[in-house]
Amino acid sequence: MAVTKTMPFARFEWMIAWRYLRAKRAEGGVSLMTWISLLGITLAVFALIATLAVRSGFRAEFVDTILGANAHVTVYGLGEVQPDGRLERRLSDYDAIVRRLENVPGVRRAAPLIRAQVMAAGPQGNAGVEVFGIPPADLARIPRIADPKTGLGDVTDIRGGIALGAGVARSLGVSLGDRIKLISPDGVKTAFGVSPRVHAYEVRYIFSAGRYDIDRTRAYLPFAEAQRFFNREGWADEIEVMLDDPQTPEQILDDLARAAGPLQQLWTWRDASGSFLRALEVEDNVMFVILSILVLIAAMNIVSGLIMLVKNKGRDIGILRTMGLSQGSVMRVFFICGAFTGLIGTAAGVVLGCLFAIYIDQIFVFVNAAMGGGVWDPSIRGIYALPAQLRAVDVLSAVGLSIGLSFFVTLFPARRAARMNPVEALRYE
Repeated sequence: MAVTKTMPFARFEWMIAWRYLRAKRAEGGVSLMTWISLLGITLAVFALIATLAVRSGFRAEFVDTILGANAHVTVYGLGEVQPDGRLERRLSDYDAIVRRLENVPGVRRAAPLIRAQVMAAGPQGNAGVEVFGIPPADLARIPRIADPKTGLGDVTDIRGGIALGAGVARSLGVSLGDRIKLISPDGVKTAFGVSPRVHAYEVRYIFSAGRYDIDRTRAYLPFAEAQRFFNREGWADEIEVMLDDPQTPEQILDDLARAAGPLQQLWTWRDASGSFLRALEVEDNVMFVILSILVLIAAMNIVSGLIMLVKNKGRDIGILRTMGLSQGSVMRVFFICGAFTGLIGTAAGVVLGCLFAIYIDQIFVFVNAAMGGGVWDPSIRGIYALPAQLRAVDVLSAVGLSIGLSFFVTLFPARRAARMNPVEALRYE
């Protein structure tokens, strides 16, 4: 009589596995261990997806604030050492350099800058401020600065006035229409030395770039006014270049260098923030490894549950084997039991993790209110809120890791069940 081979994962194998999964403990089942395994996988996948989403969101927000409020590439002069020992980087032909840079394919715009640090005085205090002198038309094209959703006033109307970061405005206690004084130690040279230069400006615009350190220290003056105030008539300190594709400034760096000229040097945003980005990358990898270990620990619960299930179902395995069930079928039955737990736990974890990433703002508000406020300190973390960015690659990596580990650890107890001797299993029955 010919023996008919059943196809792998036949219907009866699923039926037996489902019966074992929902069996009560009184019937020899291990439903409690199954629930513990499922809960462990769920929480581990949830933690992994939530961490990956926050990690991606923080990195994206940090990079976006850099690219949205700072130059993608900065052009400096090589500089000359002055008699007093100061290194002065003058760009006297900045108009010609700007025109050449703007003709380079991939350059969105280029603008000359005056950059200096001064003391700002307002009605309620003083603050150290870094002043950027820039043409108003170019200021209106800086995305994070000229954002009508976060800014107060008209960014195009700063002639004769000044634009302040929101943090600077709070420190000085000023709002739109108020006047502040800028005090520069680099003032007028007299017979008795250099006297500080003081000038009052009306606050015409208040911006929030989304970064605490920028909002707390930065102010903008019209370029011509900054030249007069800082004794820079006829030259600029640097030129900021904004690119169409700021993520890869290295691709056109050679073209920019040729356009800038041999006596200039270039500095990209990656050069300025590269160490921080590398630190974030190392932290990301470490966090992924740690959370992967958590997923592995949760998956090991499946092994415990399956070993107990195999032990309790020894008599059933012996009977099924004597009835003609093959070792492969027994192995697949118990593999289905473990894999099904891993699949359900992974699916539940994905749902919870995605909901966390989508509703993170509401969750953060609730946690902040429950803790009495002050949970997130922007002066330490740099940005104002906990960001999250749900990316398909992060979700798929978490799903692949969880399912892969669940399937892998399930093989060992399933193989043990398949190799069980039916004679030994029924010896004392």
